[in-house]
Amino acid sequence: MSFKAAIIGRPNVGKSTLFNRLVGRRLALVDDTPGVTRDRRTHAAKLYDLAFEVIDTAGFEDAPAATLPGRMRAQTEIAIDEADVIFFVVDAKAGLMPDDRTFADVVRRSGKPVVLVANKAEARGAQGGLLEAWELGLGEPVPVSAEHGVGMPDLRDAVVEALGKERAFGKDEDEDDEIPAASEVLIGEDIADPEADAPAYDESKPLRIAVVGRPNAGKSTLINALIGEERLLTGPEAGITRDSISVDWEWRERQMKLFDTAGMRRKAKVQEKLEKLSVADGLRAIRFAEIVIIVLDATIPFEKQDLQIADLIIREGRAPVIAFNKWDLIDNPQQLLAELREKTERLLPQVRGIQAVPVSAETGRGLDKLMEAVERTHKVWNSRVSTGRLNRWLEGILQHHPPPAVAGRRLKVKYVTQAKTRPPGFVVSCSRPEAMPQSYVRYLINNLREAFDMPGVPIRVALRTSDNPFAGRARKKS
Repeated sequence: MSFKAAIIGRPNVGKSTLFNRLVGRRLALVDDTPGVTRDRRTHAAKLYDLAFEVIDTAGFEDAPAATLPGRMRAQTEIAIDEADVIFFVVDAKAGLMPDDRTFADVVRRSGKPVVLVANKAEARGAQGGLLEAWELGLGEPVPVSAEHGVGMPDLRDAVVEALGKERAFGKDEDEDDEIPAASEVLIGEDIADPEADAPAYDESKPLRIAVVGRPNAGKSTLINALIGEERLLTGPEAGITRDSISVDWEWRERQMKLFDTAGMRRKAKVQEKLEKLSVADGLRAIRFAEIVIIVLDATIPFEKQDLQIADLIIREGRAPVIAFNKWDLIDNPQQLLAELREKTERLLPQVRGIQAVPVSAETGRGLDKLMEAVERTHKVWNSRVSTGRLNRWLEGILQHHPPPAVAGRRLKVKYVTQAKTRPPGFVVSCSRPEAMPQSYVRYLINNLREAFDMPGVPIRVALRTSDNPFAGRARKKS
């Protein structure tokens, strides 16, 4: 990318809407509630012939450093330091507010090139706010509508003028990537997972890991501890994270992409629209991930919601790993660990052998063991067994424990083959699939898991019947 741009401004001026417009996807949550964005988010963007990185930031507020708004402001100041150009967004519809003037001074002191963006310019009465924006002394305001894509050509010209042509059109290593122009974006369109059915285990591609759990379990703190920096906003308040934020990271020369997600409460407790959006964004991150780390508070583990989250991950076919966080608060670690592992096996039998690691995001204990468990689980999730080995295994199973007779007729199992990976999926050819008892299917799954060393991942078994080639002739004769 040729340069990096940070979008800043006070709450509720449309920063995240502009971010979505520039990246061509609905990545950031957007709502009428002020202060929706809390963490900073970076993504590749394109504005016609300009390719760059854009940073979405929290609403800039004048608040003490120890408070949540103060910590959000610190994240925005980091974004200003990282950026080559600043998009200072004001609300043309509402006009200038005192905070706009305060933060204009902050931007001016940074010494960075500034593009003054007057958003919501399509609204009735926005002309007055547009004229007021001149008072900030940051140059000519660019009237845009981030929601409707109006004014993007003028924004592009203003960026080139602020940076200079040489800086704005620097060599782009990814110039062949097809990122839609900002004017062509339909805000709200779904993002497909390009590797949803990837067939092979490939260590050259970043391993996508979602970190999920109940509110205040320590998800953001865990990611900060893994990457070794205060990248995500944390604190004692429950529900700080709202957007699903992705963080690129490298562990032992392996590229990783970590997704932080909002805490998931019981559905009955989720009433506000904004929280529903946050949870939906977290579910989307689960579907996009390969490995999902379920963060449990070791002081109150295995609440009903924890089990529901785990069940959702398993039904989605993702590979789960459990992190028992806040282990530094445990007085009798050995005894509790034995109890927790026994509970894990008993409460999550559908992923028997799931990796469960005690960690402390505060002290850094157990983080390497957690990542080793992630790598092991990922390899199992991608594992493939040859048809020959499977059918030799099946022969022994049928001799030892054949399927039961149903309605006086013996069920015949003919062969088994692996149809897919990620997670491992098998097809069993048999007579009368509809009559096969689920208990026998579970028996096959448990034996598959044990015989081919596939602990801790979902295993899918589909029953099929082969068509009788003489059935059609029999019908014709009759």
